[in-house]
Amino acid sequence: MKHKFDMTDLGKMRYFLGLKVLQKSTGVFITQKKYASEVLQRFGMDKSNSVHNLIVLGCKLVKDEGGVKVDKTHFKQMVGSLMYLTAARPDMMFVVSLISRYMENPTEFHLQVAKRVLRYLKGTLDFGNFL
Repeated sequence: MKHKFDMTDLGKMRYFLGLKVLQKSTGVFITQKKYASEVLQRFGMDKSNSVHNLIVLGCKLVKDEGGVKVDKTHFKQMVGSLMYLTAARPDMMFVVSLISRYMENPTEFHLQVAKRVLRYLKGTLDFGNFL
């Protein structure tokens, strides 16, 4: 293609749409460590304690009609940021899809579950996907 079109070789890809790409002979590792750190700072969870699991065992997410309502916009921003992180973090996909069901009428309970996901993220910043 270089003979037909004027182009420059920039070498191996390092970043693409917020994904850090590490190419080695054994495979490709993608991570979103930088973006995850920015998300933690944005929502004030960068100084929180980390947890080892995404959701408390036996915790059941329900509509919680009688619960204290929280700011929809803030909750939607949090869930949207977590959804983007699932591109390189399939381990978070199930819980993020669960909390996304309650974006229309989020309560304090749903916000606490989303914050727990952020606390899990804090402890697993170096996780990624090896392809």
